[in-house]
Amino acid sequence: MSQPVQILIFEDNSILRESLSSLLALTGEHEVLAAFPDCTDVENQIQAYQPDVILMDIDMPHITGIEAVKKIRKFNQVVQIIMLTVFDDNTHVFEAMYAGANGYLLKKYVSDKLIHSIREVLSGGAPMSPTIARMVITNMQTVAATVANDYQLTNREKEILQLLSKGNSFKMIGAELSISLDTVRTHIKRIYEKLHVCSQIEAVSKAIHEKLV
Repeated sequence: MSQPVQILIFEDNSILRESLSSLLALTGEHEVLAAFPDCTDVENQIQAYQPDVILMDIDMPHITGIEAVKKIRKFNQVVQIIMLTVFDDNTHVFEAMYAGANGYLLKKYVSDKLIHSIREVLSGGAPMSPTIARMVITNMQTVAATVANDYQLTNREKEILQLLSKGNSFKMIGAELSISLDTVRTHIKRIYEKLHVCSQIEAVSKAIHEKLV
């Protein structure tokens, strides 16, 4: 018989803490080493017990679960951490992920999904409810689009690109911004280089398509 999965629980709700312990004990696959109501001594507790998996509530007194994860990750990158929470908003999800959590499980799904989530996280997965997964994907797509559209244009170059897209000639742009024609041409040349285009039409088309103006 394989060694049971060693688990630590951090949860300030005593009823839920006991329920989690009972649920895991019934499986025969898990051993709850200890369950704590807060994270005030989290570093010593992790080092003493050396668990395989940590179930971590987010909203706890004294030190939040997210702060606790940051503390743990300073000395232990191996232990798998699943956040247990009632929150499914962007702020808590991404703060937990950036802190170093491996999974994110809403408390309303705990009884149905906890065992599967532990198995998943131990096999290299990142368990999370469908709504959380969708939120993460949406955020990644937004970030990717932002990175793709960040051509490092200066404020002046953006101004010129804006005027260019409105059909202004180089001379009109110079007059509008009180700069010489040569200066306008220099800025335009740099804009073309940054946007990887060769003409005014291409530059304007790209600026409008990618919402740079």
